[in-house]
Amino acid sequence: MRHIIFGESHGPAIGVTLEGAPSGVALDWDFIRAEMARRAPGRSAMSTARKEADEVQILSGVFEGKTTGTPLCAVIPNTDTRSGDYAQLKVLPRPGHADYSGCVRYGGHNDYRGGGHFSGRLTAPLVFAGAVAKLILRERGVAVAAAVSNVAGIPDPTPEQMEQAVLAAKADGDSVGGCIRCTVTGLPAGLGSPDFGRNVEGLFAQYLYAVPAVKAVAFGAGFGFAALRGSQANDPFYMEGETVRTRTNRSGGVNGGITNGMPVEFEVCIRPTPSISLEQDTVDLERGCDARLSIHGRHDPCIVPRAVVVIEAAAALASCALLDL
Repeated sequence: MRHIIFGESHGPAIGVTLEGAPSGVALDWDFIRAEMARRAPGRSAMSTARKEADEVQILSGVFEGKTTGTPLCAVIPNTDTRSGDYAQLKVLPRPGHADYSGCVRYGGHNDYRGGGHFSGRLTAPLVFAGAVAKLILRERGVAVAAAVSNVAGIPDPTPEQMEQAVLAAKADGDSVGGCIRCTVTGLPAGLGSPDFGRNVEGLFAQYLYAVPAVKAVAFGAGFGFAALRGSQANDPFYMEGETVRTRTNRSGGVNGGITNGMPVEFEVCIRPTPSISLEQDTVDLERGCDARLSIHGRHDPCIVPRAVVVIEAAAALASCALLDL
């Protein structure tokens, strides 16, 4: 199953086409709408004020409530855009954003409004694709769950701590980042390969790094391995009936690029939102000189809470790829 995301932040709509989805999968619309609501903007003071219903419209690939097996195409209308807020970004690229790299890559023909195709808005169709993937995985006993593990340097923050840190940055015209930890349960041992292309960690990373703002991915103990001895880092084996298990899971369910039967666990780091109102150094692409930029418009002071379901979506799609679904 392959997915292609299309559209721009301020275009008429965004969407996704899923090719190779299995036929006969019942689309649980209560579940899908709940997944979309987890990511939707305008729901709290910690997110952008942009309000989008994120109602999914199916164009093809579904008949009588079930997937047909032909390309599944879904679109999500954009209904609350303010393109005028982004006029200056045509020549003044945001530091940390893809305005400049996208301009170079596409010869200046990129849609800069609201970040265009590089906007976090494009994660909405990814969440839909991930919801379909979760429904496919559900039939095979595989589940994906994630949670915020760090915000603004605060490990495992309470909602109150998270809100305080985010709103403090917002009041300063700034933003904060954080981390999300995700677990995939139910994957059998023996999936993957040590080689390029089928390596479990590499496959997951490919899907995860395609999510805007993900700047680091670590499996199991991750960077914590640097401070451990082998005796501390190893996961001792034991028998649970006829099944081989490990007493700890510091390797994140993967050895040699292959699943070992334990939950696949990883953590991603989400960078602070580049769009901030504090004045920053940039360049004027039209005049070819240094410039200053202060961002206007509606932006998230922290995208981490809304990104939890996005990371789950990427992990669900990666799991389907690993299972050759």
